[in-house]
This record gives sequence, structure tokens and C-alpha cells, in this order.
Amino acid sequence: MVNETTKRLVARVKQFRLENGLSQEKFAERAGLDPKYYQHVEAGRRLNPGLETLLKLAKGTGQELWELLKFDTPPPTLAEDPGKYGGKAGTTKGARKPAKRDAGQTRR
Repeated sequence: MVNETTKRLVARVKQFRLENGLSQEKFAERAGLDPKYYQHVEAGRRLNPGLETLLKLAKGTGQELWELLKFDTPPPTLAEDPGKYGGKAGTTKGARKPAKRDAGQTRR
């Protein structure tokens, strides 16, 4: 049996996505998820997403997970700053900048 809380959360995320005119691909990009994986989650084919996925879903809406789980409030509207809860888009936590090289020096 599918967890009712997960079903409600995914329905809430989908409602947010639709109300803000986002395609599944655009929302997945915003959340930091693979678009195919997000499609499976939204369609209910991923019945028990992990905590990391739930956190990314919340990030995609611009909210903290606890805010997204407040089912008695309307879904959030599109946040002005998509990096508000997850840092800059395209960055990875703990990623290091490449070392600077002298002119003519090549990478090994």
C-alpha cells in the first residue's frame, strides 16, 4: 500500500508545478532531480522516495520540507529566488574549484 502522506506530498508538488506553469522537466531541473526520475515519482511509480528526494522536491517549490508537509495550507507560489534553499543552481555541495594553472601548463 502506498503511503498516504507521500501521495499527498507528491500531489501538492504537482499542484505547485501546474499552478506555476512548469513542465515536469523544468520542475525537475529546479529541484535538482533527473527529469525521468521525477516523472516516475509524480506518476506514483516510485512509491517510497527517500529523504534526499523529498528534500529536493521541497527545494523545487522554494520551501523547506516541513513547510511543504503542512497540508492544511495552500501550496506555495513560485519563489523569486530558486536558489534560496539550495544554493546556486548547478553547484554541488562540497565541490572544489579547479586549481589555477600557469600559462602552458596542462592537466595530467
